[in-house]
Amino acid sequence: MTVEASVTIPGETTSRVALTDAAVELLSKLWLVHGPLMFHQSGGCCDGSSPMCYPAGEFITAEADVLLGVLDISEAAPTEAGEGGRLIEFWMSREQFEYWRHTHLTVDVVQGRGSGFSVEAPEGKRFLIRSRLMG
Repeated sequence: MTVEASVTIPGETTSRVALTDAAVELLSKLWLVHGPLMFHQSGGCCDGSSPMCYPAGEFITAEADVLLGVLDISEAAPTEAGEGGRLIEFWMSREQFEYWRHTHLTVDVVQGRGSGFSVEAPEGKRFLIRSRLMG
């Protein structure tokens, strides 16, 4: 089972981003430590295929970024009464999106530490993108 993101790009009807069960499990744990979270996928070298996970708002997005979807992990990580849902925005740099516009991205988890400042690093795991052509 995967969690599919909501559709956020005007004119589109299909989700572009999903989470594996392993990703949802890790994100639920990270949410308890860091609070609301967000992803950003840049086109940098090194970990270009690894999305970076930050506390929501810690990475500033702008017109140079595209919101690919909003992932809801509330079902896997129930919220307290009165608390909002557990929504995670997934952003990508516009330049990177031009290369990946025909792909569906699935965020998965693998053992090992990536480089960068992603919040899962201390867990000895890293997020990884698995992609397939959209059809």
